[in-house]
Amino acid sequence: MDDKTISLAHGSGGKLMHDLIKDLFLRKFDNPLLSHMSDSAILNIGETKVAFTTDTYVVKPIFFPRGDIGKLAVCGTVNDLSVTGAQPICISCGLIIEEGFGYESLEKIIDSMKEAACDAGIEIVTGDTKVVEKGTGDGIFINTSGVGVVEKKVLTLEDIHVGDKIIINGGVGEHGIAVLSAREELGLNSNIESDCASLNGLISKILNCSDKVRFMRDPTRGGLATTLNEIVEGRDFGIIIDEEEIPVKDYVKGACEILGFDPLYIANEGKVVIVAAAEDVRRIIDGMREEPFGKDAELIGEVVSQHKGRVCMKTLSGGTRIVDMLTGEQLPRIC
Repeated sequence: MDDKTISLAHGSGGKLMHDLIKDLFLRKFDNPLLSHMSDSAILNIGETKVAFTTDTYVVKPIFFPRGDIGKLAVCGTVNDLSVTGAQPICISCGLIIEEGFGYESLEKIIDSMKEAACDAGIEIVTGDTKVVEKGTGDGIFINTSGVGVVEKKVLTLEDIHVGDKIIINGGVGEHGIAVLSAREELGLNSNIESDCASLNGLISKILNCSDKVRFMRDPTRGGLATTLNEIVEGRDFGIIIDEEEIPVKDYVKGACEILGFDPLYIANEGKVVIVAAAEDVRRIIDGMREEPFGKDAELIGEVVSQHKGRVCMKTLSGGTRIVDMLTGEQLPRIC
């Protein structure tokens, strides 16, 4: 970190954020639960495995196509629980509100949280509210923590094997581009919508289709590329993905071409990456395609013995290129 200061890039989900977590937070807070670096900590309470997670949302603008900061907070926490194999039960709601924030806007956000919680089948059971002076809070920030119960197995990186396949449930980059489109100065297509959604129903379907799901993660900040790099980091295997098979909607491609972005690094809030045994892939994909949030599911890659610790991509031109973790700041304040 230059002059020991924090930049926006340290919250991007990419390499700088991972370095900050490892060099400071993991070093200072070191304990066996935290060292797994999973989306949720798995706690053994009696004979029950309980998943616990927390996240803070600072998206700008607060309202964006097909979502807002309230819906985002609920869906993001539900998904962080679900990808560990847990069934979400309840979440908290912590609000930091800037003085002068509109009551009608706050009510709209709370209504979104209520609706998203209802859709996910969970309850908002506790919370906290703080108000800060005007000019110090940028409207509203939300923290949500969640609790779930693991009814089957905990999904961990240690279960991944060479030969396993990589699946995603739909097009990448939709949330990040939708948030950018709401930043009016960019003049992007107003019909662009975020993919923000709670995926616990879809994930339950996946786990019921197969007992050979190895691992799952939601590719939020840093996008698909960063999530895949998190999977292979420090491992004795690599991942190779096929550019032709990665679903990207035309409006995302168009926006990325205009802005000079790679859709592999754009944030998602309704996508899940699944690593599963090759023999169950067709059953899993067929089951996913029966669900609204899985209808565009695709097989996009494979875990390989080559390229240890790296992600590589077969390109449309017939070559192969390395797909690194996001470096620097690409899209600040996306989630």
